Amino acid sequence: MKKIFAAALLTVLYAAPLVAETIPDPSGDVVLTLSGVFQNENSGDSVKLDMDMLNALPQQSFLTTTIWTEGDVEFTGVSLRAVLDYVGFSGTRIEAIASNDYKIEIPASDVTEEAPLLAYLMNGEEMSSRGKGPLWIVYPYDSDVKFRTEVIYSRSIWQLERIISVE
Repeated sequence: MKKIFAAALLTVLYAAPLVAETIPDPSGDVVLTLSGVFQNENSGDSVKLDMDMLNALPQQSFLTTTIWTEGDVEFTGVSLRAVLDYVGFSGTRIEAIASNDYKIEIPASDVTEEAPLLAYLMNGEEMSSRGKGPLWIVYPYDSDVKFRTEVIYSRSIWQLERIISVE
Protein backbone atom coordinates (compact mmCIF):
# COMPACT_ATOMS: atom_id res chain seq x y z
CA MET A 1 0.00 0.00 0.00
CA LYS A 2 2.86 2.38 0.83
CA LYS A 3 4.41 1.68 -2.59
CA ILE A 4 1.13 2.49 -4.35
CA PHE A 5 0.78 5.73 -2.36
CA ALA A 6 4.41 6.70 -3.10
CA ALA A 7 3.94 5.97 -6.81
CA ALA A 8 0.72 8.02 -6.88
CA LEU A 9 2.41 10.89 -5.06
CA LEU A 10 5.35 10.90 -7.48
CA THR A 11 2.96 10.85 -10.42
CA VAL A 12 1.15 13.92 -9.07
CA LEU A 13 4.39 15.74 -8.29
CA TYR A 14 5.88 15.11 -11.72
CA ALA A 15 2.62 15.86 -13.53
CA ALA A 16 1.96 19.11 -11.64
CA PRO A 17 4.31 21.26 -13.77
CA LEU A 18 2.51 20.06 -16.89
CA VAL A 19 -0.78 21.60 -15.79
CA ALA A 20 -1.38 24.99 -17.38
CA GLU A 21 -1.76 27.92 -15.04
CA THR A 22 -3.50 31.19 -15.63
CA ILE A 23 -1.14 34.11 -15.18
CA PRO A 24 -2.79 37.25 -13.78
CA ASP A 25 -3.79 39.94 -16.24
CA PRO A 26 -1.48 42.93 -16.42
CA SER A 27 -2.73 46.01 -14.57
CA GLY A 28 -0.40 48.42 -16.36
CA ASP A 29 0.73 48.98 -19.92
CA VAL A 30 1.72 45.76 -21.67
CA VAL A 31 5.45 45.79 -22.43
CA LEU A 32 5.88 42.20 -23.63
CA THR A 33 3.59 39.70 -25.34
CA LEU A 34 4.57 36.04 -25.53
CA SER A 35 2.86 33.50 -27.76
CA GLY A 36 3.48 30.07 -29.22
CA VAL A 37 4.39 26.96 -27.23
CA PHE A 38 3.71 27.92 -23.61
CA GLN A 39 1.82 26.12 -20.87
CA ASN A 40 0.49 29.23 -19.14
CA GLU A 41 -1.59 32.11 -20.44
CA ASN A 42 -3.54 35.20 -19.47
CA SER A 43 -4.84 36.53 -22.77
CA GLY A 44 -6.36 33.81 -24.91
CA ASP A 45 -3.43 31.96 -26.43
CA SER A 46 -0.76 34.42 -25.31
CA VAL A 47 0.77 35.95 -22.21
CA LYS A 48 0.85 39.70 -21.75
CA LEU A 49 3.24 41.16 -19.17
CA ASP A 50 3.55 44.64 -17.71
CA MET A 51 6.51 46.11 -15.84
CA ASP A 52 5.10 45.18 -12.42
CA MET A 53 4.88 41.55 -13.52
CA LEU A 54 8.48 41.60 -14.75
CA ASN A 55 9.59 43.31 -11.52
CA ALA A 56 7.98 40.48 -9.53
CA LEU A 57 10.41 37.98 -11.09
CA PRO A 58 13.98 37.59 -9.74
CA GLN A 59 16.06 40.61 -10.71
CA GLN A 60 19.62 40.61 -11.99
CA SER A 61 22.15 43.34 -12.73
CA PHE A 62 25.55 43.46 -14.36
CA LEU A 63 28.07 46.04 -15.48
CA THR A 64 29.38 45.80 -19.04
CA THR A 65 30.33 47.79 -22.10
CA THR A 66 28.41 47.49 -25.36
CA ILE A 67 29.13 48.36 -28.97
CA TRP A 68 26.11 50.73 -28.89
CA THR A 69 26.91 52.76 -25.77
CA GLU A 70 29.90 54.56 -24.28
CA GLY A 71 31.72 53.37 -21.17
CA ASP A 72 30.53 50.94 -18.55
CA VAL A 73 26.78 50.48 -18.37
CA GLU A 74 24.81 48.83 -15.58
CA PHE A 75 21.86 46.83 -16.86
CA THR A 76 19.08 45.63 -14.57
CA GLY A 77 16.24 43.34 -15.51
CA VAL A 78 15.10 39.76 -15.43
CA SER A 79 16.76 36.82 -17.13
CA LEU A 80 15.06 35.62 -20.28
CA ARG A 81 15.24 32.13 -18.72
CA ALA A 82 13.13 33.31 -15.73
CA VAL A 83 10.50 34.81 -18.05
CA LEU A 84 10.33 31.65 -20.14
CA ASP A 85 10.04 29.51 -17.01
CA TYR A 86 7.26 31.78 -15.70
CA VAL A 87 5.16 31.29 -18.82
CA GLY A 88 5.88 27.56 -19.08
CA PHE A 89 8.06 27.65 -22.21
CA SER A 90 8.43 24.31 -23.94
CA GLY A 91 9.76 25.08 -27.42
CA THR A 92 13.16 24.55 -29.00
CA ARG A 93 13.76 28.21 -29.90
CA ILE A 94 12.28 31.64 -29.56
CA GLU A 95 11.75 34.47 -31.99
CA ALA A 96 12.18 37.92 -30.45
CA ILE A 97 10.55 40.80 -32.30
CA ALA A 98 11.15 44.53 -31.87
CA SER A 99 8.70 47.37 -32.37
CA ASN A 100 10.13 47.93 -35.88
CA ASP A 101 9.58 44.21 -36.70
CA TYR A 102 13.30 43.37 -36.49
CA LYS A 103 13.28 39.68 -35.62
CA ILE A 104 15.94 37.34 -34.30
CA GLU A 105 16.01 33.70 -33.20
CA ILE A 106 17.59 32.28 -30.08
CA PRO A 107 17.85 28.51 -29.56
CA ALA A 108 16.42 27.42 -26.21
CA SER A 109 19.76 25.80 -25.42
CA ASP A 110 21.39 29.26 -25.49
CA VAL A 111 19.04 30.73 -22.87
CA THR A 112 20.53 30.31 -19.39
CA GLU A 113 20.19 32.02 -16.02
CA GLU A 114 23.43 33.82 -16.85
CA ALA A 115 22.27 35.33 -20.14
CA PRO A 116 20.54 36.94 -21.83
CA LEU A 117 18.92 39.55 -19.64
CA LEU A 118 15.69 41.38 -20.49
CA ALA A 119 16.95 44.75 -19.31
CA TYR A 120 14.55 47.54 -18.43
CA LEU A 121 16.95 49.75 -16.49
CA MET A 122 20.16 51.21 -17.85
CA ASN A 123 22.32 52.89 -15.21
CA GLY A 124 19.33 52.84 -12.86
CA GLU A 125 17.00 54.63 -15.29
CA GLU A 126 14.07 53.22 -17.25
CA MET A 127 14.76 53.09 -20.97
CA SER A 128 12.40 54.99 -23.25
CA SER A 129 11.62 53.63 -26.70
CA ARG A 130 14.02 56.24 -28.10
CA GLY A 131 16.63 54.93 -25.66
CA LYS A 132 16.39 51.27 -26.72
CA GLY A 133 13.59 50.44 -24.29
CA PRO A 134 11.46 49.65 -22.63
CA LEU A 135 13.07 46.18 -22.98
CA TRP A 136 16.48 45.34 -24.41
CA ILE A 137 17.95 41.84 -24.65
CA VAL A 138 21.52 42.24 -23.41
CA TYR A 139 24.38 39.97 -22.49
CA PRO A 140 27.27 40.43 -20.05
CA TYR A 141 29.55 41.13 -23.03
CA ASP A 142 32.67 41.80 -20.94
CA SER A 143 32.36 38.63 -18.82
CA ASP A 144 33.27 36.14 -21.56
CA VAL A 145 34.48 36.22 -25.15
CA LYS A 146 31.52 33.99 -26.09
CA PHE A 147 29.28 37.07 -25.61
CA ARG A 148 31.31 39.16 -28.08
CA THR A 149 30.35 37.54 -31.38
CA GLU A 150 28.31 38.74 -34.34
CA VAL A 151 25.62 36.18 -33.48
CA ILE A 152 25.27 37.48 -29.91
CA TYR A 153 25.33 41.12 -31.05
CA SER A 154 22.56 40.35 -33.56
CA ARG A 155 20.47 38.83 -30.73
CA SER A 156 20.82 41.99 -28.63
CA ILE A 157 17.49 43.32 -29.77
CA TRP A 158 16.17 46.56 -28.30
CA GLN A 159 12.61 47.87 -28.22
CA LEU A 160 11.57 44.25 -27.67
CA GLU A 161 7.80 43.80 -27.86
CA ARG A 162 7.07 40.14 -28.62
CA ILE A 163 8.49 36.69 -28.06
CA ILE A 164 7.20 33.70 -29.98
CA SER A 165 8.06 30.20 -28.81
CA VAL A 166 8.64 27.73 -31.62
CA GLU A 167 8.75 23.92 -31.40
